[in-house]
Amino acid sequence: MWKSNPDGGPERLVALADGVFAIAITLLVLDFYVPRGLDTAQYHAALHELIPNFGAYALSVLVLGVFWREHRRIFGFVRQIDGQVITLSIVGLSVAALVPFPTKLIAEYGREPASVAIYAGAVAALGAAHLALLVLLARRPWLRGEAAPPEGFRLFAADLAVTVVVFLLSVPLALVVGAAAMWLWLAMAPVKVVLGLRADRAR
Repeated sequence: MWKSNPDGGPERLVALADGVFAIAITLLVLDFYVPRGLDTAQYHAALHELIPNFGAYALSVLVLGVFWREHRRIFGFVRQIDGQVITLSIVGLSVAALVPFPTKLIAEYGREPASVAIYAGAVAALGAAHLALLVLLARRPWLRGEAAPPEGFRLFAADLAVTVVVFLLSVPLALVVGAAAMWLWLAMAPVKVVLGLRADRAR
């Protein structure tokens, strides 16, 4: 069992997270490119070829934006950090920095089952890191601003758990049905809306 030795406030870790998420979102647009010297037909064809890139970009901006918001919400509970909080945060940030790669796979090889599975696995891993961080803080009240978990703490964890479970289930599903597995991601939206509303009322 690791010892929990408080190691200062969370400000620098939050600033690092802000930077990583900002860079990851910026990297999503680096593959947007239209060659020079095209005639009208070639120009329109090149723009048409970018449509999957825009779709994958929008999806990943949404994913990274939501997880950035959740990361800030988690650290809104934190007064002190320790080695395990730092470790779990770095694990999550390393996955966030990786998201542009599966995004490119989805954009360029979206019909390949492996592309969907890799993307889903990355999002599930990012959610799992956030969930593990939240559970750790729930068990270490001395790191938080309050002695007990805030109202809605369990609902917050449930919201993250839904993301992890849905994306994790879509990994094997993608290997069977291919890109159609992405419809499962939309199915979790109503559940997350309900959980979010309940959490807002509980705070």
